[in-house]
Amino acid sequence: MVHAAPLWRRVLGEAAGTALLLAVVIGSGIMAERLAGGNVALALLANTLATVGGLYALIEVFGPVSGAHFNPAVSLVMCAGGRLRWGSLAPYALAQFAGAAAGAWLAHGMFDLPLWQLSATLRAGHGQWLAEAVATGGLVLVILRAPAGRAAAMVAAYIGAAYWFTASTSFANPAAAFGRMFSDSFAGIAPASVPGFIAAELAGAGAGLLLHRALGGGAAAPADA
Repeated sequence: MVHAAPLWRRVLGEAAGTALLLAVVIGSGIMAERLAGGNVALALLANTLATVGGLYALIEVFGPVSGAHFNPAVSLVMCAGGRLRWGSLAPYALAQFAGAAAGAWLAHGMFDLPLWQLSATLRAGHGQWLAEAVATGGLVLVILRAPAGRAAAMVAAYIGAAYWFTASTSFANPAAAFGRMFSDSFAGIAPASVPGFIAAELAGAGAGLLLHRALGGGAAAPADA
């Protein structure tokens, strides 16, 4: 839930949190690829573990400030579900997209790689898109139905599992897809593949919200000022 901090502070929280999340995802992918000796499964496992730990910590840190969405699809669902005012959606989304790109560049800087690069890793096809819809729908359902105080652990655990049970390795986040296209590394995605991922993620988010409501979840009063 978004707390009643000033909008500028919540937007800053979303930008910083998303940047750090992408730095974790991309940076751990670079490190894993360097150390795994060509073992892709081992690299993915290392990438997963780092992401789970980083995501849990970042949600705990930024949750009291902005709600720790780090994800335009989640912010959109929060607006549709009455948990975030519609006027906050555009600032949140802009901060998330900008933070995602900054996180990619931060990861490159830490590993002495060229800051500006575009991924050549194509990720497309019906299986990939279905996987992203499932990953995002499940993420939304976990966020909306997590008991009080348990969202960070449940979200981190779900994303860790979804890295392995989805064909797409669970981006589940339009901002993450956008940021990862700026990294020609283990975690990258080619720019041509990003629109399909984002469309699937938004569709999945909508499905997750509908399922939440079908299970008896109602709208809440917006918590942001």
